Amino acid sequence: MSTVREIILAAIKTKLSSAPAIGATVYRSRIAPLARGEFPAVIVEPVSDEAGQPVIPKLDWRMIVRVSVMVRSDTPDQAADTYIEKVHAKMTSDLTLGGYAYDVQPLSTTWEYIESDVPTGLISYDFAVLYRTSLTDLTVV
Repeated sequence: MSTVREIILAAIKTKLSSAPAIGATVYRSRIAPLARGEFPAVIVEPVSDEAGQPVIPKLDWRMIVRVSVMVRSDTPDQAADTYIEKVHAKMTSDLTLGGYAYDVQPLSTTWEYIESDVPTGLISYDFAVLYRTSLTDLTVV
């Protein structure tokens, strides 16, 4: 059985891949470089996960999830804006992620520019996903 953390990450990828389409392929924790034909792309990856214990026998978690948009354009920030708007709409459409979280909070957006034959932009949008598990079993909500 998967942990609640893994279920949430899979739910985010599924949500971003579902209709209506974002207009980009969605990857989960992609490590390999993208080929030219794979742009635009959206990558979902966990950044950190911190536990607290306000109510025994439960753990409250705050997982930071980064959704990155990669585009190739002379103005990558402008080219990515539509994708970021669609990511935001999908991430905030169900703040429970199918009942596994109790809140999704947009945190920050960062822009990176990579020099190449066509300028490349990496725009990262971080979300805090708040969820709860059993103290003794990470697979139980």
